[in-house]
Amino acid sequence: MPAFKFRKLFGSPKKFIERWRGQFQFDVGIDLGTANTLVYVKDKGVIINEPSVVAMNKKTGKVLAIGTEAKKMVGKTPAHIVASRPLVDGVISDFEVTEEMLTYFINKARDGKFSHLAKPRVLVGIPSGVTDVEKKAVQEATLNGGAGEAYLIEEPIAAAIGARLPIQEAGGNMIVDIGGGTSEIAVISLGGAVVAESLRVGGDKMNENIISYVRENFNLLLGEKTAEDVKIAIGSAYRLEKPIKIAIRGRDLITGLPKELEITDADIRQAIQKSVRAIVNSIKNVLEKTPPELLGDIMRKGIIMAGGGSLVRGFDKLISEQTKMPVKVMEDPLTAVVRGTGIVLEDIDELKSLMIDTYADDNKPKW
Repeated sequence: MPAFKFRKLFGSPKKFIERWRGQFQFDVGIDLGTANTLVYVKDKGVIINEPSVVAMNKKTGKVLAIGTEAKKMVGKTPAHIVASRPLVDGVISDFEVTEEMLTYFINKARDGKFSHLAKPRVLVGIPSGVTDVEKKAVQEATLNGGAGEAYLIEEPIAAAIGARLPIQEAGGNMIVDIGGGTSEIAVISLGGAVVAESLRVGGDKMNENIISYVRENFNLLLGEKTAEDVKIAIGSAYRLEKPIKIAIRGRDLITGLPKELEITDADIRQAIQKSVRAIVNSIKNVLEKTPPELLGDIMRKGIIMAGGGSLVRGFDKLISEQTKMPVKVMEDPLTAVVRGTGIVLEDIDELKSLMIDTYADDNKPKW
């Protein structure tokens, strides 16, 4: 077809290609967690929930597995294969491996014969206490991982949106998001955090507490996965009406041989009390700094808990007792942040002000 006829029918070739690619454009929300990564695709919902683990061959430098398959290798690999998490306390500790992981998840989110023709627009949830350098690192890793545009949103904001709290109204909304690496506590009003604290204490620290407690009190060495399984099975932050116990297996530090023993919920409660106390104290600090006008709203609505740590038995009851306020665990707290990114993506024109703008004004992509 002659060039002049093409321009008459379709406009400039560049604009034609942009319109054609736009037919296959898709938006992705990612909760880039220390323990798990969740992916939301616009109009499809949460389609991926896998561990933030990458297994790599140190001899060749090749990635062997990512996500669920890599998690199966933790603690079971030979010396030259390392299965590790590229994020620590909610921030990137290994940039190149994080890129590989994001590439894997973004490619897995692609669905459709022609979706590879367009790079997705990606919204990533990050802890509220990260530095500008850490924000840029997440954004660059997302772009290098296959995103066409990368935007960021603070996790407490995303979690509050995921909980369907009216955060854009003039009223107090308090969210406590206890993740794997961090705990985010924020009082939100008019679309922004009035008071917020980001604590680098979460589910992973509780696992470490359990490993240390069992080693010191029972001379038994546990693996990280076993500690997490114990926390899920019998972990509690408040005394239970019916005590529960579980058998655990590890290595006896005295004999060096395998050993099995029973441990109770009271033991685990004592083991994780330091981390639990740190989170409760941080919640109290936020409440002390909250303007009195907003405290009345929070007392009426209650403190909303999100994240995997909120599922620890009796945690909501303990916080309620300590703060003298009602506390509610939101429905499906594990997906709070990623569902919040999805809600923003579904109505980006109205909610884009809630995102962190790290692009220069003269080079700002258009949604």
